[in-house]
Amino acid sequence: MLRAAGVGLGDEVIVPAFGNVEIAEAVTLAGGLPVFADIDPATYCLDPIAVEAAVTTRTAAVVAVHRFGRPAEVARLLEAGERHGLLVLQEGESEAPYDETAQRRQRAGYLDGRLKGVLTPESSVGHTYQQYVVRVPGNGRPDRDAFARAIRARGVDCRVPVKTPVHRLPEFRRCVSLPETERAADETLALPVDAALTKRDMQRIVAACNALGGLLQPAL
Repeated sequence: MLRAAGVGLGDEVIVPAFGNVEIAEAVTLAGGLPVFADIDPATYCLDPIAVEAAVTTRTAAVVAVHRFGRPAEVARLLEAGERHGLLVLQEGESEAPYDETAQRRQRAGYLDGRLKGVLTPESSVGHTYQQYVVRVPGNGRPDRDAFARAIRARGVDCRVPVKTPVHRLPEFRRCVSLPETERAADETLALPVDAALTKRDMQRIVAACNALGGLLQPAL
C-alpha cells in the first residue's frame, strides 16, 4: 500500500507507536522512515494535533490505524493531509460479521453499566469492540499488572493489549515524547466481550473487577 502510494527512500511517514510493530516495519521496507506521533487517550488512535506537530518538509504520508474496533479520526487527518500535501492511508482490523459485532456491543454495554473502579471505554458511533479496553487507575503498570493477575485468578481471561510501544523497541527506539502512548501502554487492559460469553461469564467478569477496582486509587 505504501509503495503503491509512492512512498520511497527518505520519505517520512507518521505512524502511531501504540500498537502493531508491523506498520513501522512496512514503512521501513518501503524505504521510508517511521515518525511516531502521540495518540488521543480516548480513541487510542493518532491524535490529529500531534500528527500536525510531527510534520516536516520530508513527511510524505500518515497511516491512520483504527484501534480496538474504534475508527480513527480520519476526517480530521484528511484535512491535515490537505493542508500539508500528505497522503493519508488507513489500516484496521478485519471486520467481524454483523451478528457478532452486535453481540460484542451488547456485552460492552453490559460492562459499561456495571464496572466500577476501572475506566470504561468511551462509546462512539461505529465502535465494533474488537477489544473492550479499560484503564486501571493507580500507579500505572505495576497496579495494572497486579489487577490483571488477580482477575485471571478469578477466571477472567484478560490481556494487555499493547505491552511495549513501538518507539521503545530496540529496532525503532526514538527519543520522542509520547506521554499518552506511554500512559495507555501502562494502564490499559482488554476484557473479554466475545460473542460466545454467557450471562454467567459476564457476571463473573463484573464481580471479579468490582471486587478489586475500588482498592486502586489514582496516584498522587
